Amino acid sequence: MKGLILAAGRGTRLRPLTHTRPKPVIRVAGRPIIHYAVENLLEAGVEEIGVVVSPETGKDIQEALAGYPVRYVLQEEPQGLAHAVAVARGFLGDSPFVLYLGDNLFQKGIRPFLEAFRQGVSAVIALVRVEDPRQFGVAVLEGKRIVRLLEKPKDPPSDLAVAGVYVFTPEVLEVIQDLKPSARGEYEITDAIQGLIDRGLEVVGVEVEGWWKDTGRPRDLLDANRLLLEELLPKVEGEVEGSALTGRVVVAPGARVVGSTVIGPAFIGEGAVVEGAYIGPFTSLGPGARVMRSEVEYSILEDYAVLEDVALRLQESILGVGAKVQSRHGLPRAHRLILGDLSQVELA
Repeated sequence: MKGLILAAGRGTRLRPLTHTRPKPVIRVAGRPIIHYAVENLLEAGVEEIGVVVSPETGKDIQEALAGYPVRYVLQEEPQGLAHAVAVARGFLGDSPFVLYLGDNLFQKGIRPFLEAFRQGVSAVIALVRVEDPRQFGVAVLEGKRIVRLLEKPKDPPSDLAVAGVYVFTPEVLEVIQDLKPSARGEYEITDAIQGLIDRGLEVVGVEVEGWWKDTGRPRDLLDANRLLLEELLPKVEGEVEGSALTGRVVVAPGARVVGSTVIGPAFIGEGAVVEGAYIGPFTSLGPGARVMRSEVEYSILEDYAVLEDVALRLQESILGVGAKVQSRHGLPRAHRLILGDLSQVELA
């Protein structure tokens, strides 16, 4: 069994966070999203892992996965999930494989899908019940067998959406090579799965255990950060001086918390500095981030982000790598903003 993680997408729904780097390297609960995918595969016994990257995402993904036993497959142009699988055919060979979307998170891992696959079926599709199935691929089941798949239907026949893990035999590669592009010009994995069904092969759906998150939008990132921090084990390895730490708090090596209050669950990354500040629940600080004489909760500050001398508490916010939010003193009393494309600011 091999694993194939897809990490070539441009993450357009997360701009401006993804203008300069791919979505799977954004940190939630202090770690790049793609780490959770690799570790779920390893925990399930999948040791030969390939990662599909694009020319734009390759460098960042490789840096994020330094030290992990993975191989890389280059997808020159983004032409859909099925196209990414086709590009990886040399890596996959004749092995069954797990296809894993690199921006998805599964609380309970992926073992149930592999166990169902070992019953001798041609494919296993992870399914999850959602409030608005129109945003997803939707499965129609008879018992456990999937008999039809619809991509983002206007009138969904069920509330079972296709989540980001699939397990296939090599038969799917034969279907993919005969696929035609969809109306949006991409080779859809849902069309490949439907092709297996049309050939009379058995495709089963297995509902996700625990929570599942597709981190496609900023609110999804914040929610994923919250859910992962809920499972945090407290650990203090950095320096804490004159501060109160309450609940599940991680202070990573090299971090400094001075004269501050931290209420968990919260994660303070390596080399981060918290001084004269309040860090509220469900907040994670990336390596080198700084919070000085400010308050923040339910937020993500990525690597080297800075929050300094801000009078109002920051909530439900994401500061990207190197982003700075600082107060301006003196006259004229005015806001000074330097914002990239698609940025969002709310001022009190």
